Amino acid sequence: MGILDGKRILVAGVTTDASIGFAAARVAQEQGATVVISNFGRALRITERIAGRLPQPAPVIELDVTDPEHLERLPQVLGEHVDGLDGVVHSIAYGNPETLLGGDFLRGPWEDVSQAVQVSAYSLMSLSKACLPLLKDGGGSIVGLTFDAGVAWPAYDWMGVAKAGLESCSRYLARDLGPQGVRVNLVSAGPLRTLAAKAIPGFESLETSWRDRAPLGWDETDTEPTARAVVGLLSDFFPATTGEIVHVDGGFHAMGL
Repeated sequence: MGILDGKRILVAGVTTDASIGFAAARVAQEQGATVVISNFGRALRITERIAGRLPQPAPVIELDVTDPEHLERLPQVLGEHVDGLDGVVHSIAYGNPETLLGGDFLRGPWEDVSQAVQVSAYSLMSLSKACLPLLKDGGGSIVGLTFDAGVAWPAYDWMGVAKAGLESCSRYLARDLGPQGVRVNLVSAGPLRTLAAKAIPGFESLETSWRDRAPLGWDETDTEPTARAVVGLLSDFFPATTGEIVHVDGGFHAMGL
């Protein structure tokens, strides 16, 4: 018997089997959930292939969180696979690596910054709003993924700003959706070798810092601890927790120099 038995979960933003979203979908299935995963565009075909690597076959739907038509029809598309939702995982972020990452913060053009903020932060609200009609039977849980935006990281630049927006957005959503029984939380993971991480210049230096300073140690290839935290927040074991950021980083965030 798993902690998500009978629950219906949407994991939005699954591209490869090295992603946190994929790991969250896998652990959710192992804990008894019915899972639907999403992607869009050219990446959708990749997602359809890697869905077969989950413990159980999972429906794959097309969802571009910046497309109003996709968001409007989301309840109908999900309704073809599940009769409601108990949880949503927001595993979505993007910033142009050529202009927004790499250590030259002052060069970031607004066109690229606005896209990064829309995809990485605003989409938490737009996805939550689109899913709200299905999160009606006693509320539910929305869980997003962040990379600690409380400090300025080397090379992370405008994606750090976008993540700060995501973290603030999660708190306001927690405020506004709480009366409907919907919890909104984030998991802040340490550096993991995902597809997104490969686009960050200097990512290797972050890996080294984590291994040296995290009191529990850190394995940048292991998405399991982060996925378990996501699934824990999706479950009923945190009924009074919302607006929270749970760090899964080996304790790195709590250490000084």
